[in-house]
Amino acid sequence: MRTRHRAALATVSLAFAGLAVIAPDAAASGATGGYDQFIVTFSNTTASKSAALPDVTPVRELGSGGVVVRPAHGLDLPGARRLMTKLAKHAGVASVEPDLIMTAQSEPNDPLYKDQWDYYEPTGGMNLPGAWDRADGTGVTVAVIDTGIVKHADLNANVLPGYDFISDATAARDGNGRDADPTDQGDWYAAGECGETTPSNSSWHGTHVAGTIAALSNNGVGVAGIAPKAKILPVRVLGKCGGRTSDIVDAITWASGGKVARVPANPTPAKVINMSLGGSGRCAAAYQKAINSAVSRGTTVVVAAGNSNADVANFSPASCNNTISVAASDREGNRAFYSNFGTLIDFTAPGGEVRNETDAPGTRTKPQDGILSTLNAGTTVAGAETYQTYMGTSMAAPHVAGLAALMLSRKALSPAQVESAIKAHVRPLPGTCSGGCGAGLVDAAATVGAL
Repeated sequence: MRTRHRAALATVSLAFAGLAVIAPDAAASGATGGYDQFIVTFSNTTASKSAALPDVTPVRELGSGGVVVRPAHGLDLPGARRLMTKLAKHAGVASVEPDLIMTAQSEPNDPLYKDQWDYYEPTGGMNLPGAWDRADGTGVTVAVIDTGIVKHADLNANVLPGYDFISDATAARDGNGRDADPTDQGDWYAAGECGETTPSNSSWHGTHVAGTIAALSNNGVGVAGIAPKAKILPVRVLGKCGGRTSDIVDAITWASGGKVARVPANPTPAKVINMSLGGSGRCAAAYQKAINSAVSRGTTVVVAAGNSNADVANFSPASCNNTISVAASDREGNRAFYSNFGTLIDFTAPGGEVRNETDAPGTRTKPQDGILSTLNAGTTVAGAETYQTYMGTSMAAPHVAGLAALMLSRKALSPAQVESAIKAHVRPLPGTCSGGCGAGLVDAAATVGAL
């Protein structure tokens, strides 16, 4: 396990009368709960020796120049800022900053974290470790509008009561229509069903998506989540053969705190919605109206671009306005072979890519090139909990939803501000992208750090 040493909490540079005041971060107080020491540097060594600084007692001189000083007692954030501003005005002072406590910052101790390349690898990863020094998703609810969820020890503690919006009892497989149980009943089908000639096992898709966003971290179990202190609101809309637009539209409304007839009010409205779902066709009017309303309530809506290697403009709801449309990249930072593209893509996030030799000669066959997350081993109904790699824009979108949760736990932002902040701090795709991959590859540390 790699260990990084960095400031436990960040500082922000502020300009004051041409001098540098390195202002303390709102969460950066030391172990005692206050700021009890400061470092003052001077414009020259003569000033250093002659300075009589107000309201502080010298502790010692630094070998590099400047002095460590201590106030009479520890200060809270406003008090620290006032003192530092006063010191910065003193003749000969070049800069003032808190003498922060440093700690050894370890990567998560989850044993499968080493396989989550999408979090930390410098080429195709989203640079998460630097963001975790500053934010963890505390206080943010993310709605996962998907197949529902199954119990998983690496996720259960972060799951809120959700709702099942599937109105067709056959598709829902629970014997009724809409109800307050968002448990994933399995989306398997037999050959000849759902317009398919071959059968398919249950995907447990919503559980995989939820784990990427908010699996428990530093619990010594399984994988790490991007926003490990965020809460997941499971909203079930996909069952056997998929889900209807009308059900998904109601789910968007309810998840964001809107009213839906004959459905109890949502007690925990989401600040972020993740929709790793979609189909062909331009944005439906019903989708757009629901999304606009959700955004007006302050909810950021993240949507998977789709897996058809085609222009996202022809897929819904990824082509809707007021959404964050996310394309997928592979481990080398190329647009994944399946990912939709186009001018409506906002940016790209890791989605993984796992091919067989029959797909393209010489391509990799390592499953770890996919996105690892929480899953279930049942082929039809739920069985043992497990972990598995998937690939898709369905995996890319929750990377962005998790990043949005980190951001919102750090600072109150509108949906437009969330999108613009991420766009402003992406990095160029290290690989290639034909057709348009938006602003670039998301960078969590740069985005959160800028807040």
